[in-house]
Amino acid sequence: MQISLGKSVSDEIRPGIHKVSKLLHGDAGLLLTNLPKEEVQRLFEEYKEHEFVRTGSTCIEKVELKEGPLDQFSHEMEPFLRKQGMPVRLNKGVIELVSDFVVCEEGKPLSPEASHILRLLGVKMATFRLHLIARWSPEEFEVYKGLELLDIESS
Repeated sequence: MQISLGKSVSDEIRPGIHKVSKLLHGDAGLLLTNLPKEEVQRLFEEYKEHEFVRTGSTCIEKVELKEGPLDQFSHEMEPFLRKQGMPVRLNKGVIELVSDFVVCEEGKPLSPEASHILRLLGVKMATFRLHLIARWSPEEFEVYKGLELLDIESS
């Protein structure tokens, strides 16, 4: 995308758009719209999606499973759950938790095993949000947060 927009003044497709090109790295993307600036800002501020937390993230709450049957899992899941560190056994074809099990604790980093278990349980602790970093129009270029305009023009 950087190349198609232009990486410098000499190869940009529209005046000033090479500044946007410099911001397109990592998890950045483009939104092309005719909506007014205020409407786009409102949409970005309101948008959020609950997601499964990833390995290494900090847990926001303690998740603990009580001893007893785990009816949400089929008997075929028992070896996998055991590999994740859960104290489970099969009892007449039903997976049973032998003792209480703490999946994760608030404020601690999430292990890969805990991440898998939370996903299986359907527990979503993370929130996905979109952040505006810049806006370009033929009339102006505005940086919302992150890089300063001087950093963009000098690179």
